[in-house]
Amino acid sequence: MRLQFPAGVAGAGCPGADQTLARGPERDFWETKMTARALRLATGKLLELPAALGRLNRACRTFQTFAEVLRLPTRQMMKLAFPLQELQRQLTPDSRLHLHVKTFDPSLEDISKAESVFMTTGRNRIEYVSSAVRLDHAPDLSHPEVCFIGRSNVGKSSLIKALFSLAPEVEVRVSKKPGHTKKMNFFKVGKYFTVVDMPGYGYRAPEDFVDMVETYLKERRNLMRTFLLVDSVVGIQKTDSIAIGMCEEFALPYVMVLTKIDKSSKGHLLKQVLQIQKFVDSETQGCFPQLFPVSSVTYSGIHLLRCFIANITGNLKTDGL
Repeated sequence: MRLQFPAGVAGAGCPGADQTLARGPERDFWETKMTARALRLATGKLLELPAALGRLNRACRTFQTFAEVLRLPTRQMMKLAFPLQELQRQLTPDSRLHLHVKTFDPSLEDISKAESVFMTTGRNRIEYVSSAVRLDHAPDLSHPEVCFIGRSNVGKSSLIKALFSLAPEVEVRVSKKPGHTKKMNFFKVGKYFTVVDMPGYGYRAPEDFVDMVETYLKERRNLMRTFLLVDSVVGIQKTDSIAIGMCEEFALPYVMVLTKIDKSSKGHLLKQVLQIQKFVDSETQGCFPQLFPVSSVTYSGIHLLRCFIANITGNLKTDGL
């Protein structure tokens, strides 16, 4: 038998690609040498695997509690706690003036305190209450209320699930199919406030969406703030004018939350943020000037949003608003 080396496989003192070796001591020597080299390469890759898995784990890790965030290096901590401020750092001095990054500017201590509102304890039960297709079917709750509205597949249920991550017993259904939420879903946050997950508009929206949501927004007396979710990947769409128009027509205070910030490159996200900020400043009357970019995957911005909700519902006093 003769051994034929593949083209290009040659080394110092090793037979070239066009050479062959008959079975014998020399051939055995080169086979052993090549096998040993392959083993060394494979062993090296295996040794690198734990480090690679560690990097992947750190990249994919979510920081559900703010105590975990505070233990991070300062730059990483600021990115998770104040993502809009971190984005502003990437802008030129002139462009920075267009972003409202400190209209709501709580301290790190304020953000930590707000966490207790969203955490289940013996005295603070967070639970699903009921669902309704009409306002007259909605539960009669006296606490302040906040609702989340947005087009189908904007990540609304995923965001609410992230906000409730410290109460894992609360079931917030998240579907990969757009238009999964067909009713108004009410969640009671202890004695503090109620969160309402509204049906999505646009694709596969309920036929009576406008009547259902319009009546709720117009007549729900304890509604404190509407959170209008915008997909940061695609920006404000024509279908978003439905919700924006309702909020403006009824003179409701509302906030724009930019979802899925983990899905965009930094450059694309900056472009969308500046465009949306320009829209808020020039085209709206009742929208809170500061944007809230969030990720339900990395939890970036989630802790700040919790703090804002606790503040506007009267459950946390801060110096930042």
